Amino acid sequence: MSFTRIIGCLVAPLFFISCKEVVLNAESNEVIEIFQGDTDFNFLPTSTTNNVYHHDAFAFSYAEEYEQSEWVAYYLDSNDMSSVDFERPYFNQDPIVITKSADWRNFKKSGYNKGHLCPAADRKSSYELYEQTFFTSNVSPQLYDFNAGIWNRMEQKVRYWAKRYDGVYVLTGGVLSDNLKTIGKEKVAVPNYFYKIVLTKDRSKMIGFLVPHQKTSKAIYEFVVSVDTIEQMTGIDFFPNLEDALETKLESVSNVKF
Repeated sequence: MSFTRIIGCLVAPLFFISCKEVVLNAESNEVIEIFQGDTDFNFLPTSTTNNVYHHDAFAFSYAEEYEQSEWVAYYLDSNDMSSVDFERPYFNQDPIVITKSADWRNFKKSGYNKGHLCPAADRKSSYELYEQTFFTSNVSPQLYDFNAGIWNRMEQKVRYWAKRYDGVYVLTGGVLSDNLKTIGKEKVAVPNYFYKIVLTKDRSKMIGFLVPHQKTSKAIYEFVVSVDTIEQMTGIDFFPNLEDALETKLESVSNVKF
């Protein structure tokens, strides 16, 4: 059995600062990550794929079967947002995904947008971070009216909360399941639902959204659900390292007052 070992350090703006050892089984492509020196809180979810990667702009769990990430996670505060008008880069395959992320050509003439999970507008503190949001590990097929409509309105609200609460943790992705429609030669799955979960930096408030992948004029609060509901649909434990009582309290409610 052959293994490849990569060691590196992870720095802000992600959820924690740590050094990591990545062990790759060359036969199965299974990635095992060992984190060393974590601070007292690690806000990353569990992974159903064991393929967790880190950019400076965001962390993600890549699901090769669906050719996209099952979740993207990042921290957002006012320092990440600016009025700078960066030149928009091309979408590219993610160089750190061992199995290769989907080629952008899968989306060509598919009828679907390359919908950002971590929005480019949430990474404007530098062009390098902004550019990383255009890796295809950070996109999912989205209908134009969904992407430009309810999804965009939710992104704007998250930026508002990031300023109001002096920072928030964001977890987002499509709900990946069997028998989804696919696009392109690589059969990129088209989720029927998308979710977004927001936790304030002080861990006092949490809110979850589960949105059908379709055009809607409904207010975003019409789609508030408990985080427990999203966990049941995805099989992901979104905040495994929160203190148990606090996790139970925050994840069980579906309160629109955030």
